[in-house]
Amino acid sequence: MIVTKSRHFKMANEQVMKSGRYAYVGRKQKKRDFRQLWITRISAGCKANGMNYSTFMHGLKLAGIDMNRKMLSETAIHDPAAFTALCEQAKAAL
Repeated sequence: MIVTKSRHFKMANEQVMKSGRYAYVGRKQKKRDFRQLWITRISAGCKANGMNYSTFMHGLKLAGIDMNRKMLSETAIHDPAAFTALCEQAKAAL
């Protein structure tokens, strides 16, 4: 068994630099992944209320309701009655 990364400075340094690149990219990907998750949750809530995601978001914008996707997804999961009210307001604004 060859153990080089823990014994040789050059190889250990290369691994630290590579780990840093992976961590940097991972922080960017995490933001993408969460936004995708929120949109999926909102879309599921909209479908339960007879709308699609894009129509719902457009209706909210026209109604002057300014909630971010994270809060909308939390509302869709934990408070379906409030999310249904939001859907009705979005439908009325269209």
